Order: sequence, then C-alpha cells, then structure tokens
Amino acid sequence: MDLNQELERVAELIERRLDEFLGSEPAPSGQARLIEAMRYAALGGGKRLRPFLLIESARLFGVAEEDALDAGTALECVHCYSLVHDDLPAMDDDAVRRGRPTAHVAFGEATAILAGDALQTLAFAILSRPSTHRDPSVCVKLIDLLAEAAGVQGMAGGQALDLAAEGETLGPMEVAKMQAMKTGALFSFACEAGAVLGRADELARGALKAYAAAFGQAFQLADDLLDAEGDEEAVGKAVAKDAGRGKATLVALLGVEAARARLKALVGEAEAALAPFGDKAATLKDAARIIASRRA
Repeated sequence: MDLNQELERVAELIERRLDEFLGSEPAPSGQARLIEAMRYAALGGGKRLRPFLLIESARLFGVAEEDALDAGTALECVHCYSLVHDDLPAMDDDAVRRGRPTAHVAFGEATAILAGDALQTLAFAILSRPSTHRDPSVCVKLIDLLAEAAGVQGMAGGQALDLAAEGETLGPMEVAKMQAMKTGALFSFACEAGAVLGRADELARGALKAYAAAFGQAFQLADDLLDAEGDEEAVGKAVAKDAGRGKATLVALLGVEAARARLKALVGEAEAALAPFGDKAATLKDAARIIASRRA
C-alpha cells in the first residue's frame, strides 16, 4: 500500500469515528441544526493528515492503531473547529471549503460559531475518556498538550498574529513564528501525542517535535504556494487571497523560486530529525515529501 492509499485508509477510519461521536440518531428538538452543522463541518472531506501523523508517531513506540484512534479523532475535531472559525467573515472570510460552501454560508454565522465551539469541546471530552488511554495521567497530559496547541500560545494566538499582520511588513522570522503557532502547533501536538501514548523518552519526543516543526513549516509553505499558483477547482477553496489581503507569507517575502528552495530544505530537515528511528520512520519521511509536492 503506497502512502496515498494509507492516508485514505486512515482518513476513512477517522471519518467513521467522527460519525460515531457526532451521532447519526435524530437530535433533540432545538439542537438538530447545530448537530447537522457539526457533522457538515467535520464529515465528508479532508485528508485527516494530523491524526495520520499522530497514529504513525505512536506506531514508532509499538502503539496499535486502534489505541491511537480516539486521540487522533479529538485532534481532528479541533482542526475542523478551527476551519469553521477561520472561514468566518470576521476572520479569513472564505465562502468555499473542500469544494463546497463553508459552514457559515450553509448554516449562518451564529450556527457556524456554535458548531465550532461544540467541536472544540467535543475534542476534550474524547480525550478524557478511558477509550483514549487506560491511564488517566496520559489522558490529562494529552488534554494539557492540546489545550496549549489550540490556545493563545498556539493556534489561536497565531491566528491573532496573522490578522494583526494584514497590511504590515513582517520579516521572515516573524512570519515563521506566526505560522509555527497558527499552523504548526497542531502538527506538533500530533507527533508529541503519539510519543505520549507510547510513553516515549525525552530524546524520542524531542526528535518528533523537531520533525513536526519542520513538517508544519513545509505544510504552510506548500499551502502558500498553492494560494499563489494553484487552481481553485483543484485546491477546493479560493486562491490568490493572500496577496489580495496583504497577508504576510514567505512566498510574498522570498518569491516563488526561493520559497520552493526553502520548502525542499524543510523536507530535508524533517527527514533528518527522524534519524533516531531508522527505517521505522519511513512513512513519516514519505509524508513530509508528499506534502511538499501536493497540488490540492
């Protein structure tokens, strides 16, 4: 099975688990529209790359796929919530996501905000369950790490920096810091959570954190290149928006060719970080390569 097939297989597992957590039974009166919006935002699309990285990182330490699935599903809930809120008119103001109307277009802004809120809280409910890990101390550590990754020191803080930077002139280091928070934090959680589930030592956790840092930067740079050069139909969302809004990106600062060279270097950094794991990390290395060449 090649990497694309493996990504699709894991995405289907996460899709089914999300469906189970979100329920398919009729909702109580007054809540049906909210649950429908949550399902719309979370199901029926997405590469599920973050839970894939979590599962693969845990696999390095002998953790069975099924024992990492709930932690991966919780992570995907947070990612889906972030997309709902990022697409709002007050944020990135996007009308299309994954080739269909964004949640606030389909359900209205108020319901979209609530759907995002509810997906976020569902993530922490999942992490607190014994099905995530039989040791409560492991569950608490995962909750702590995800809260940090999603909060002011991570994703939310990075989004605030991104909004504040519109129309401003930032240097490469400032852009990299903002993107490491906004985009990289959930990738870092994915890899570190795999290590936590596997009760890895600090050396192994450090190696995975280094991998995740390079991977997150590479992912964002590839995304920015898609925005600059991609086809809207293939990408599944509007393109050429960053330049139009004066958003700070490394592509805008460095130019396309230099950005591509930087992307190649980041993939090399990600691969090098996995050296302590030898051949066991082959799939994670392949994942870094494939995100650098993505076209959607």
